[in-house]
Amino acid sequence: MKFDVLTLFPEMFESLKYSIIGRAVENDLININLINIRDFSKDKHKKVDDTPYGGGAGMVIRPDVVYDAYNSVKSENSKVIYMSPQGKTLNQKKVENLSKENHLIILCGHYEGIDQRVIDKIVDEEISIGDYVLTGGEIPAMVLIDSVSRYIEGVLKQDSIKEESFSNGLLEYPQYTRPEVFEGEPVPSILLSGHHENIEKWRKEQSLKITKKKRPDLV
Repeated sequence: MKFDVLTLFPEMFESLKYSIIGRAVENDLININLINIRDFSKDKHKKVDDTPYGGGAGMVIRPDVVYDAYNSVKSENSKVIYMSPQGKTLNQKKVENLSKENHLIILCGHYEGIDQRVIDKIVDEEISIGDYVLTGGEIPAMVLIDSVSRYIEGVLKQDSIKEESFSNGLLEYPQYTRPEVFEGEPVPSILLSGHHENIEKWRKEQSLKITKKKRPDLV
């Protein structure tokens, strides 16, 4: 899977060099390419934005610099995602569908947004990570890369994906490890029984119970 990220702040993606995503990059399971939109500015000061037509607060990113940045990485099978609060909310089903793509180009907005004309021209889908507004699309882009990468073959063990929250439409059952007793609270005895069938049944019951309590909308 190849991710090309069009952004004004590539340095914000430093965190993706670590942990599971970092190892996936090192093992060539995914490729994350950061494209600085500012590099495509024809202005001697590398300016990429201008005042909005019709007036209003803030600045708008010009369409020509975004379009040139896009043209530098586009391919026949690329899908362009614009991280926007106006998009459909990201969920597990969308994550799994996107993981089947070969090439994602992720466009990050900033300031008051991006000229609508280039959005209409190059964007295939707008995606939001929630009903709130952030200062830019970089953090949502990292969320998208992280969530999608986990479903790329080899990044995680298949058992880890199958048993996590939302994988079966429910939240995950509670997890426990050593010490066996912590602050007077023991690990549930069923997990110490060694009876795998009963443990599996208990976990399913706990998963349903937690989902009903925390996210009844999923039941």
